[in-house]
Amino acid sequence: MRQKNPKYMKEIEAFVDDFYSKHHKTPSCREIAENTTLQRSAVQKYLTAMNDQGMIKYDGKMIRTRRMQSYAPDTTSVGVIGTIACGPLSMEEEAVEQYVDLPTSLFGSGDFFILHASGDSMTGAGIDNGDLVLIRKQEEAHNGDIVVAYIEGEGNTLKRFKRYGRTVFLHPENPKYTDIPLKNCKIQGVAVWIFKQVS
Repeated sequence: MRQKNPKYMKEIEAFVDDFYSKHHKTPSCREIAENTTLQRSAVQKYLTAMNDQGMIKYDGKMIRTRRMQSYAPDTTSVGVIGTIACGPLSMEEEAVEQYVDLPTSLFGSGDFFILHASGDSMTGAGIDNGDLVLIRKQEEAHNGDIVVAYIEGEGNTLKRFKRYGRTVFLHPENPKYTDIPLKNCKIQGVAVWIFKQVS
């Protein structure tokens, strides 16, 4: 790798620190490029070089500067990856919108992702349209868990998991909707936290 300009490294580090202090998340390569003098393709190369030199921690997704590590040393990086149907099923393209840090002292460690709830089928469980739901990635679920389930040909949905014998029911927490009986479905994760905006 060609030698990188220390001036640009400092510029990137300063912007990431400033962005994090304002938005409580780390910027994307696109956002760094838009606010520095570097092209987007060069930003990733600089981040990789800075990681190799110990200036930052960068795993290809999340950036952690020395300043960030000093006051938030024990966090888990979690991707916000779009919406999940809490109503009629819909196909949603999984795409990471941003990454956020969650303290492991509160949320624990593990492999998580965050989804935007869409619809009203889970209001009885306290999940309203627009809420953010923290999901722990796992392929198994217990009766009563609220799960992200994928139904082939129909898409993803967020429902309560119930099993009776060999039949699985995805149960909505709203009397407007009926159970979805299935022979099988693919569990993608289990809901563990709900984040709400306080108006």
